Amino acid sequence: MNGKLYLVATPIGNLEDITLRALKILKEVDIIAAEDTRHTLGLLNHFEISKPLISYYKQNEKSKSEILIKKLLEGNNIALVSDAGTPGISDPGEEIVRKAIENNIDVIPIPGCSALINALIASGLPTKEFLFIGFLSALKKEKREKLEEIKYETRTIILYEAPHKLKDTLECILEILGNRKIVLARELTKIHEEFIRDTVSNILSQIEEVKGEFVILIDGNIESQKDVEKANLNDKTLEEHYDFYDRQGLCKKEIIKKIAKDRDVNKNEIYQYFINKK
Repeated sequence: MNGKLYLVATPIGNLEDITLRALKILKEVDIIAAEDTRHTLGLLNHFEISKPLISYYKQNEKSKSEILIKKLLEGNNIALVSDAGTPGISDPGEEIVRKAIENNIDVIPIPGCSALINALIASGLPTKEFLFIGFLSALKKEKREKLEEIKYETRTIILYEAPHKLKDTLECILEILGNRKIVLARELTKIHEEFIRDTVSNILSQIEEVKGEFVILIDGNIESQKDVEKANLNDKTLEEHYDFYDRQGLCKKEIIKKIAKDRDVNKNEIYQYFINKK
């Protein structure tokens, strides 16, 4: 009989945030796969848990997944933990989950801490919808491309960033996304937990030496990509507007309806315009 793979969320700072269920699973499983075995050992020692540990981090994720799947197929129950928070969220986990599903192994989430959710609910920014990006690329070109991609995103945007890259990332945000309202959340659940709420430019003018991992929350754009495209279309002539939709393969009837909707006029006016042009 196959073992089960448990994805166990662990504290992001304050050890009291671990759940009773997480402790129960960590005590019961046969093996614990950890992003950093030394870090996890400290957590286990605190709660007087002794289990075999296997390292499972980004650089060895593929090879270690094969080993762990083999052990699961042999009937061992395994808990996967990251250094902090929920496995698979900007941390290793995706690879082994996919392989476990392919091998008909039960994957069981054990919910708990997540830095992005804690930062969001205390940010003061809209929480109904959000876009989580995680860490931006360390390569400047790719970082800028991603920011350009989300420039017209209207939902709250959530990023993770290391302290030594924070200033550069904020400068890119200011240049590409504009002087938005943002929130920096650092040292969540720890003694020096802090939320900095201001515009990008104001925060940049205050930043000096920073420590701790950051969650960056960015207020969504007022205008969506669709709004911008619509405004641009309305600056065009009716013929150019027509050609835009014609290139998309729409029929004449649909094109006229769309133009009328874009320009907030009666579709008969648009129809009559093109009749008179013949």
